[in-house]
Amino acid sequence: MKALSLRTRLTAIYGTLFLITGGVLLGLMYLQTTRAMDSKFGVQISNQGVTYTSADGLSPPPDQGIMQFKGEVDRAIAQQKRDVLNQLLQSSLLSMFALALLAIMLGYFVAGRTLRPLAKVTATARRLSESTLHQRIAMDGPPDEIKELADTFDAMLDRLHHSFDLQRRFVANASHELRTPLTINRAVLEVSLASRHTPEETKVLARTLLGTTERHERLIEGLLLLARSERTLDTRTDVDIPDLVRAVLDQLDPQDITITTALEPYGVLGDPVLLERCVFNLLENAIKYNVPHGRVHIRTDGDGLRVDNTGPQIAAHEIDQLFEPFRRLRPDRVGSAHGAGLGLSIVRAIATAHSLTSTATPNPDGGLTITLH
Repeated sequence: MKALSLRTRLTAIYGTLFLITGGVLLGLMYLQTTRAMDSKFGVQISNQGVTYTSADGLSPPPDQGIMQFKGEVDRAIAQQKRDVLNQLLQSSLLSMFALALLAIMLGYFVAGRTLRPLAKVTATARRLSESTLHQRIAMDGPPDEIKELADTFDAMLDRLHHSFDLQRRFVANASHELRTPLTINRAVLEVSLASRHTPEETKVLARTLLGTTERHERLIEGLLLLARSERTLDTRTDVDIPDLVRAVLDQLDPQDITITTALEPYGVLGDPVLLERCVFNLLENAIKYNVPHGRVHIRTDGDGLRVDNTGPQIAAHEIDQLFEPFRRLRPDRVGSAHGAGLGLSIVRAIATAHSLTSTATPNPDGGLTITLH
């Protein structure tokens, strides 16, 4: 059941408090009226005659006894008391409930006006992203608790904006500083391998170093891509996922893996480059961590993208580890020669940035079924 909003809860509190205080006031008024009527209405008998106070102006007839007359007057007064008190109670209850409805409506209005600054804070928080962290609430008004909350939120945004600026600069600098020496190393090693004067022993060492350099390049590229994909998207365009699948399949070498497709229209609003890398990592993972003569089935429809592949048995409790950076379930799955353990981490990060949900379930005969909803 959906929880009641704060405005509704405050209105309910206002209405309940009004009914409680109104009921107490009505009870006190009823008691005071009863006492007043008891003290003001009655009959007194004395030797000099009859002294009475009555609302209907009754007077004793000459042939009627004093005691009989007093009894009739008492009954008349008691009936009048009951009539007056019943009418008072009914009119008071009707008035109280009418005023309670008015109080609830006024309470709902007042609660809305009181909570309007909080609605502004919420709207600003929902609107903010990494590209709009420069916006602030900048609330005007008296220095009350709500303004203090808004000022605290603005101060937090200042710190976040500064942190994101530092992160962007770090990613840009790391991209340049880490790739440049690796590019130089690759060039030197390739020149050594291409030279006819290089001894064979040196060429063997150069090939080993070149492989290590390639793995470092893939690691750095994966880390930078992971950092980029975890950021909020600056621009979004319509991307056709079946077209991306076909383009990625042209880049991959399935070797002895059988690939089947069932591609129906499915579009995503997002970054084409990141989405292509997401699909590439997904399909590469399905091909790389398969079994000899295995299969991969790719399906797109209105619900999303699904990749089903054969492979080694994976326990259900190990699924979440696959999406963690550098987590290796077993050496033969993510070895240093095959990757850095960032493939599915990048898939999930890109999916999250595009408001997609990535799920993985183990197949009974081995392998995985990964779905992007």
